[in-house]
Amino acid sequence: MEKFDVTVIGSGPGGYVAAIRCAQLGFKTALIERYSTLGGTCLNVGCIPSKALLDSSEHFHNATHTFATHGIDVKEVKVNLAQMIKRKSEVVKQTCDGINFLMKKNKITVFNGHGSFASKNTISIKNDKGETIIESDKTIIATGSKPLSLPSITIDKKRIITSTEALELKEVPKHLILVGGGVIGLELGSVYARLGSKVSVLEYADGIIPTMDKALGKELQKSLSKIGIAFYLNHKVTGATATAKEVTVTAENKEGQAVEFKGDYCLVALGRKPYTDNLGLDKAGVKLDAKGKVEVDEHLQTNVAGIYAIGDVVRGAMLAHKAEEEGTFVAEVIAGQKPHINYNLIPGVVYTWPEVASVGYTEEQLKEKGIKYKAGNFPFKASGRARASMDTDGFVKVLADAITDEILGVHMIGPRTADMIAEAVVAMEFRASAEDVSRMSHAHPTFTESFKEACLDATAKRAIHI
Repeated sequence: MEKFDVTVIGSGPGGYVAAIRCAQLGFKTALIERYSTLGGTCLNVGCIPSKALLDSSEHFHNATHTFATHGIDVKEVKVNLAQMIKRKSEVVKQTCDGINFLMKKNKITVFNGHGSFASKNTISIKNDKGETIIESDKTIIATGSKPLSLPSITIDKKRIITSTEALELKEVPKHLILVGGGVIGLELGSVYARLGSKVSVLEYADGIIPTMDKALGKELQKSLSKIGIAFYLNHKVTGATATAKEVTVTAENKEGQAVEFKGDYCLVALGRKPYTDNLGLDKAGVKLDAKGKVEVDEHLQTNVAGIYAIGDVVRGAMLAHKAEEEGTFVAEVIAGQKPHINYNLIPGVVYTWPEVASVGYTEEQLKEKGIKYKAGNFPFKASGRARASMDTDGFVKVLADAITDEILGVHMIGPRTADMIAEAVVAMEFRASAEDVSRMSHAHPTFTESFKEACLDATAKRAIHI
């Protein structure tokens, strides 16, 4: 029986980063992945493929809507969905191959098969070739998550689909019905809306992206409405049925009236739940909480000494970069170091166009906590760079402490805010004030000037360009 210092179960962003960091710290490390490719949901059927399709569909949308204004005349622009899917698959393969290279580079032993605990320190790995048993001093559970559904909806993977199937469609839907107005649904919905689909979003809450600052949801709804997405808020979905070519989704509106939507595809995008099936957690004595997540302490250790858990299977936001930070964190804890993670400063991003990005406290949270704050706003329509690129939807909002001026939250919707938010994270990690950022030189013309202007607006309303 081969013995390892650390074994990681799951090769998503959290798992493979944990494995690499453990190897860097000198541990003999194993990585177990049940599927044939490494990278988990993010690289195979999540973050990476969806961004590839988002970029492809945005190119098509610009070719048909903005090229003429830019002085680029094109005729008979057509969607080649098969080629888009093919390119997406090539991007996925290149990225997953990169993880294979990193495993070899760091001398990490990779096992393909379903890993589960046989006991606290022994792990069974089963595949079509049989079973392998390994021994491990420490184990990191990084098995990720899977799509949520409703008891009243049966996913048939043909007409009633999840995000996984939405990445492999053979045709552009005529009418795509989205159940859920969160990040996953809106990103994939915007892909097909750009390609010509009628898209209807059914959302239980009174706004889209409900976990983010409400102002962002309102602005994003306005922008996505421009590309033809229809929103039905305060709608409780009660069921969905499918025939060979049609889907019928039933719901109750705000007044409690029954309503019906018919389309050719229904994408159920209600979020995700932790994947802890058949891991043998009971054999190791690992406890789950009421929501099915693995219980961990402040060091991300479970109730069983030597067994840790990270990413989507534990508390907190289900984000790839959060899982990566936790993977590094646990590796360094095992090595006896004293790392830290500020969970309040892990940014959230929606990769629609305009992009949405947020870090820190929302206005709603500050009001709830009774923290006095001041807000600065700057619209992208006042940005020279945004006007040059025809991307004037959206704004940057900065929330700062009313007394100390420390930046407490930054909320952006606009062009390239997924990249811009990093400046806000850096500033907040160093506990910068709005005044600090407002006195830093920002290159002109750039989108990031809008962050500086919002900080100026938060400090005695000193913005220059509004």
